[in-house]
Amino acid sequence: MKVRKLYIADTHMGHANMIKHDGRPFSDVSQMDRRIISNWNSAAAPFDEVYILGDMFWKNEGAEDVLKKLNGKKFLIKGNHDRINAGMEGLFVWVKGYEEIRDGDRHVILCHYPIAHWNDADKGSVHLYGHIHNGSDERPFMEYVRKMKERGLPYECYNVGCMMPYMDYTPRTLDEIISGAAAFAEEV
Repeated sequence: MKVRKLYIADTHMGHANMIKHDGRPFSDVSQMDRRIISNWNSAAAPFDEVYILGDMFWKNEGAEDVLKKLNGKKFLIKGNHDRINAGMEGLFVWVKGYEEIRDGDRHVILCHYPIAHWNDADKGSVHLYGHIHNGSDERPFMEYVRKMKERGLPYECYNVGCMMPYMDYTPRTLDEIISGAAAFAEEV
């Protein structure tokens, strides 16, 4: 049994305004939440590790029931909308604001917010983030990343917001994120 690490951010379960804000393809919040739960459980086995990079729920009502339905050992990097109560906290392995982990041979920096200069960015570490929803805030950050790459630095970072086309409302492995983001970049 090989334990996989999967990543996702900005599910905003229970947050109806996100449908319009992100142009999510759902008629209502119930449909959105059901799709995220279904995709999650199709992607993650009960023994997999799932790292949520913030803004998982809009409201805590029903959050504990949803967390119990989701496969995997869940780790939460808190986002600006996460209001974790004691019952919810007990359903995560840990809840933190920032973490650095190993995923195979890769050093991975986890934060809800994009970081301009993350630890070992110039030595090939990978930064995963959410928060900026591929909107107007994403463009300046990606322009900065492009400029750093032009200077010869690896600057490998990826938005793992669930609404990103390569995420498709599904927790993904790092390899899936990297290949999906590259394919998406070629399309735009």
